[in-house]
Formats: sequence, structure tokens, C-alpha cells
Amino acid sequence: MNIALIGATGFIGSGLLKEALARGHVVTALVSRPERLAEHANVAALKTDVQDTAALAEQLKGFDAVLSAFSGHAEADTYDYYVAGVRSIVAAAKQASVPRLLVVGGAGSLEVAPGVQGVDTPDFPEQWKASALGAREALNLLREEKELDWTLLSPSALIAPGERTGTFRLGTNQLLIDADGKSAISVEDYAVALIDELEKPAHPRQRFTVGY
Repeated sequence: MNIALIGATGFIGSGLLKEALARGHVVTALVSRPERLAEHANVAALKTDVQDTAALAEQLKGFDAVLSAFSGHAEADTYDYYVAGVRSIVAAAKQASVPRLLVVGGAGSLEVAPGVQGVDTPDFPEQWKASALGAREALNLLREEKELDWTLLSPSALIAPGERTGTFRLGTNQLLIDADGKSAISVEDYAVALIDELEKPAHPRQRFTVGY
């Protein structure tokens, strides 16, 4: 497929780029610093400001799908920057008539008990709270969306570079916890799950999650 990947040099975006290229997809990387991307025959880099909706809409035209690994982690005002960026991406995707939008979500909006989301619990780490609330608002915005064919994938509570095993579980709105009481997924296996969804859509206009 010919895909656009927003945030291709980021923590999760770089994993998605590697997985997509390994499967033979052609990727246009929409990034703030194109010089950080290594040269590859199937990668074109475009300097992008996701907050500039009109310019982004022009850049998103003509792709089979758009993947967004955008987040506000690096910004001082994480929540507002995150939400504004997602609003811009959604608006640009609609203007560009994007066939599908696949979004990297957060784990904080997953339920840890019936009706209780992780980000609302007292022991949720303060350092990740603004990002988690931004990711939850991004999910809420998508759920209100009537035009776009979107899918959002939430990771487990812990996502870190590791091994590409290709063996994991999928869920919907509840945090996945393994037999040892841990909730984890590697960046590599997260990327497998999202590129699987790209190739064989199974969760249209839905959030799903992945974990061991």
C-alpha cells in the first residue's frame, strides 16, 4: 500500500515505519524533522506541522491509508497540544478524503474495572496523566466522527522496545493483563498488530487494544 505515516521518527512511529517497510509498503513519512530519517528506497520524507490543517490536508491526498503516531509528549502543554493536533489531523483527513485513518492511542482510557478507566485511578502516574487525558480525548473525538473510517489501537499499560514475537492477544476496551498480573506489549508487536489492521481491517470505527 501507499501510506502516509505521521510521526514516523517517534517512539512508536519508528516501529510502525520499520514494520510497514518490512512488509513492502511504500511510506511517506510526515515529520517535523525529516533529517532524522534514514534514507530508504520506499520512504519519502515530508516536513510537516500537524497544527497547520490546510497544509496537512494537501499532504494527505492520494494515499491508501494514513497512520498517525502523533502525540504531545514532548510539548510543555501536552494536553492542549495533543488535542489540537488530533483535531487538525481529523479535519485534514476529511478534507483530503482519506480512505482510512489508523491512530496510535493510549492505555489510560482502557478500563481496569467495570466503568473505571486507568487514568482516573489514584495510582496513575502523574508524569503520564496529561498525555493519557489527551489520548482519551482523541478517542472521544474519533467516536463522534461520522465521516472518517477510523481505527484506534491502544497499547497495554507498558509499551517499550523489545522483541517482535508476533504472538499477542487483542481486546477492545479493557486493559489486557497476563497471568503474572502484568500489562505489557513491545513496540515491535504493537506495530505488528496495527499493520495487521492496515492490511486486513477488522475494527472499523472502533478502538481495540493489544497485549500479552
